[in-house]
This record gives sequence, C-alpha cells and structure tokens, in this order.
Amino acid sequence: MTRAGSRFISEPLGDHHDRAAFTCGVESLDRYFKQQATQDVRRHIAAVHVFSEAGTVAGYYTLSALSVYVRDLPEALAKRMPRHPLPATLLGRLARDLRYRDQGLGEMLLYDAIELTVYASAQIATIGMVVDAENGHAFRFYERFGFEPFTTTPRRLILRLETMRRLVEDR
Repeated sequence: MTRAGSRFISEPLGDHHDRAAFTCGVESLDRYFKQQATQDVRRHIAAVHVFSEAGTVAGYYTLSALSVYVRDLPEALAKRMPRHPLPATLLGRLARDLRYRDQGLGEMLLYDAIELTVYASAQIATIGMVVDAENGHAFRFYERFGFEPFTTTPRRLILRLETMRRLVEDR
C-alpha cells in the first residue's frame, strides 16, 4: 500500500521484487535480503516488508515475534510487568538501498514498522518493539525515536507500545 505523502509502496516481500539489485552497503544485510529473506518468509520466521518505487526496492525491514524477560527490561518498564516471559515484536533488520541515501527512508521504514506493529497489537499482544543496534550510529538513530536500552544487553533496545501509539497518532 502507498502511504499518504510517500512515493513508496509498502508491501510484503514478493516474487516480483528484484532482490539482486539491492545494496545497502552492509554485507550481512545485503546477503540476508538476497539469499535468505524469502526462506524466512516461507518458514514463518520473519515477515519481510519492502518499500519500492517504480519496481525498485528502496528498503526493507523484518518483523518477528519475540519473548523478553522482565529482568532485562529498563527498570521503569520492568516494575509494572509480571515476572514471566513477555511478548514483544522484534525489528530484526532495517536497511535502505544506497541509491536512496539522505532521503529520510530509514525513518520512513521505521515508522512503517511501528505503524504495522501498533495495528497488529490489537490482535496479538506485544509490550513493544525490540531492536539490536549494530553500532553506535544505529543506537543513536533508534534512541531518537524513544527506544530505551535493556539493562543486561546495552545494544538491545525497546520502544514501548505506548510510545509507538503516540508516534502513530502524532504522524
């Protein structure tokens, strides 16, 4: 589907998407998209969503289910939660093609993933979106949107569902 004010089509990965031409500059993300993404979709390991423009894949992200432990969550979030594993949504990968650098596509992909997660949360429980920041640049990117670090794994961050709902409402 095309988002309001966007030139990109947001949709699940399909056979019609040209994965071979995609290059984000991070070898592991390129390799995943070109060689493994369709297998993960078929095996229901990850839902892969793409942004495309005129048939060209501009970016993609993956969403999966995840369980998190209360002891790992930021303290302010953990104190309100039961002590058993909790449901969360994993933003496993997010990448944009180098041809679309400096166009705000990373933010658009993240907002799309957040919007989809908020929509799904009415049907499938989640306390928030979890991401593993690959480096300091990625960490700061996610932090700008309100992601908070886990207590036990500093590069693992969570964006609370309440924050995601506000982001969607404000948009």
